[in-house]
Amino acid sequence: MIIKSVEFIISAVKPEQYPDVSMPEIALVGRSNVGKSSLINKMLNRRNVARVSSKPGKTQTINFFLINQQFHLVDLPGYGYAKVSKSQKEQWGKMIERYLSKRGPLRAVIQLVDIRHAPSKEDVQMYQWLSHFHVPTAVIATKADKISKGQWQKHVKIIKQTLGMEKHAQVQVFSSETGVGKDEAWQMFEQFLFGAGTVADVDAHASAVETIEG
Repeated sequence: MIIKSVEFIISAVKPEQYPDVSMPEIALVGRSNVGKSSLINKMLNRRNVARVSSKPGKTQTINFFLINQQFHLVDLPGYGYAKVSKSQKEQWGKMIERYLSKRGPLRAVIQLVDIRHAPSKEDVQMYQWLSHFHVPTAVIATKADKISKGQWQKHVKIIKQTLGMEKHAQVQVFSSETGVGKDEAWQMFEQFLFGAGTVADVDAHASAVETIEG
């Protein structure tokens, strides 16, 4: 995809603040410090669209970016950061839950995991929640430059097994440093955005949704 324009729209903490438009959305979710901000900047060919911090847990709001006047890229707060209070974790969890369960324009969720490590319990919980409520989901394994290419397949296998993914499901390897996987990730995004339906039906299950911790 050729990026012609990128516009930051709003940092939201509740549904009333979400952009009131029908443009399709792709949401990014993952553990704190998994590399969401770096991935966003690489995908959009910008250095500072999303702020990169050495401190996990920096993103505390739902950030909406308008891309090419066609769709929103949505950066959700990172989960699983240990150095915040239990109440803060619960607040972030409810914020993520409300967005994922009630946002009509949402086309898919891209879950990011660190290729170097087996998915955490929070990663597994998130993937299972998305699967249970039939939210279209894809997985990107970040920080591929941190291990040798010969180890990618081994680590991807561990990720798929730990998350309980179907055998045919794809895990896209990605590096914000080298650009590996960028084109493939855009193909994935475009398929969800312009070739799939919404997940508005998830709203029917909202009352049964349990809070996603952290």
